[in-house]
Amino acid sequence: MNDEFSAIRPYNDDEVKEAIESLLHDRQFSHILQSVAPFLPLGLSRGMLRLATLGIRSTLGFQARFMKPVVNHVLRKCSTGHTFAHDGVAPGDERYTFLSNHRDIVLDSAILDVMLYDAKFPTTCEIAIGDNLLVYPWIRTLVRLNKAFIVRRNIARHELYESSLLMSRYMQHVIREKHENIWIAQREGRAKDSSDETQVSLLKMLALASDTEGTAKTEGTEKISECIRNLNIVPLSISYEYDPCDYLKAKEFQQRRNDPAWKKSKQDDLLNMKTGIFGQKGHVHYQTGRPVNTWIDELAGLGAKDFFSELARRIDIEIHRNYRLFPVNYAAFDLLSGKAVHADRYTHKQLVEFEKYVQGRIELIDLPQRDDDFLRERILTMYANPVRNYESAR
Repeated sequence: MNDEFSAIRPYNDDEVKEAIESLLHDRQFSHILQSVAPFLPLGLSRGMLRLATLGIRSTLGFQARFMKPVVNHVLRKCSTGHTFAHDGVAPGDERYTFLSNHRDIVLDSAILDVMLYDAKFPTTCEIAIGDNLLVYPWIRTLVRLNKAFIVRRNIARHELYESSLLMSRYMQHVIREKHENIWIAQREGRAKDSSDETQVSLLKMLALASDTEGTAKTEGTEKISECIRNLNIVPLSISYEYDPCDYLKAKEFQQRRNDPAWKKSKQDDLLNMKTGIFGQKGHVHYQTGRPVNTWIDELAGLGAKDFFSELARRIDIEIHRNYRLFPVNYAAFDLLSGKAVHADRYTHKQLVEFEKYVQGRIELIDLPQRDDDFLRERILTMYANPVRNYESAR
């Protein structure tokens, strides 16, 4: 169906049946499904899949029947538990734009959906996902069934404004007309060093829908503030005890250090997705901060540049102050500084075990001239930065 947003939006409910049918005919999808959901019968046939999807008439129904069991299986096998603290954000008529730090390519939004579902929120989230990850047709079909809308990456400069404006208008449409929640990361891509900062350019994109004349004027902030207010933004902190991709991120740091022109391949993206899903995470904690609408009036009177800068700073504080920190974070901070500043936050045994963990991650890195000291510093920094940010925000 063609409409203003047809190029980027998830499937409408009346398109779900046809989309599921296309998945049923994709052999690669059947193979992948068996690997991520081993609780399904061996030798899963198309007929069994069709039977399993019988009666699914909406994207929310697809999430409840398919995605929720898969995510719960991953959490049982690959984490030691998960918790969700959502003070100030309750099930009801309000819809929210959850703006979070970015820890995992696939699971950040998927886990949030399960948590919202379990907490009795009336609906899950529409999810912003970059088209660079949609490397196979079945992935595009699957994410659109899972209520994802597409963010165009690596487009020509002259296309950037129109693409950003379309997405800004669509997000307003999702909250105000479709009455759905939204999840979006605070920046493009994950922070490789786990020092999470909101991109000002992202906030400017969110406010583009206020530019009704298409002139991108920046005088005054009344319309901009109203546009941000309409999205009902809630800063969301995602904390992993262990990052399954820590060694892959450290490897990227050395590759870029050795060759500034180095770029990730599609295969690298797929490996990161697979490792992020199936790697061990320890405890996973999600926590909401104060909704932006409870304090946005304090930014009244600022010019556009200062408004966006202060909005980003305040969102960062909310995300940082709501981290759940673990003994490994404090151990990493002390190992990096060479001072036992947080020795009361971990035991000697936990310190020794974490040092062994870090060395084990370094051993996984297959580079011809592996720089162990550099890689160790990078991994320790990933685990120490949340402590730095938390203490600064508090």
